Amino acid sequence: MQSQNEDTEWNDILRSKGILPPKEKEIKEEDIVNMLETTIESKQASGQKQVQEMSLDELDELEDEEDERVLQEYRRRRMDEMRAAAGRARYGEVADIRAEDYVEQVNKAGEGVWVVLHLYKQGIPQCTLINQHLSTLAGKFPATKFLRSVSTTCIPNYPDKNLPTIFVYLEGEMRQQFIGPHQLRGTSLSCEELEWMLGQAGAVQTQLEEDPRPKVRDVLFSRLNAGKDDLSEDNDWRL
Repeated sequence: MQSQNEDTEWNDILRSKGILPPKEKEIKEEDIVNMLETTIESKQASGQKQVQEMSLDELDELEDEEDERVLQEYRRRRMDEMRAAAGRARYGEVADIRAEDYVEQVNKAGEGVWVVLHLYKQGIPQCTLINQHLSTLAGKFPATKFLRSVSTTCIPNYPDKNLPTIFVYLEGEMRQQFIGPHQLRGTSLSCEELEWMLGQAGAVQTQLEEDPRPKVRDVLFSRLNAGKDDLSEDNDWRL
């Protein structure tokens, strides 16, 4: 069967009668060149100058304009980030609350607000230590609301054996709890360790990449080394 695009007398007759569609025009290389030249002439007529035609001074000016646009965009984004951070940085210290303040300060803290509540009592050394750490962390992470309350003032008959206690909330919903001296690592708890723990709970955006708690092996090695030093000193004294 003959193709309708073939150049035959019969196909020409059929095209003239409208039976076959017009033959598709073959695009040749000179057609592509003509199209490109037409496009270039159109751009030149509209005043658009090609980069390859620019002088060095014109290229420097174009580069300066591009750099300025990039800097302006960077400034705009940085200002947006700073405004957002300023909007979040609303606390910065540990506030004392009572039972009647709980709903307002915790449950209604607001959208996206993390709350760290410490239940404590005077005279318990680890409670005093954690209050000190929280004061430091509150200044470091002002977007987090840090609260504290005397345990029995906030929760009547709250047992002292559960102290210290830290509750972590997000938008009024409890996300993490640390109850008692064991979960809070005793009186050796460092501020960095507490930051790490709160960071793992999501309450603060810590930059710590691993738990700063001293490893048991490191502690044993340090004690062994200390024992060796003491032994060498004794030997020197005997000599």
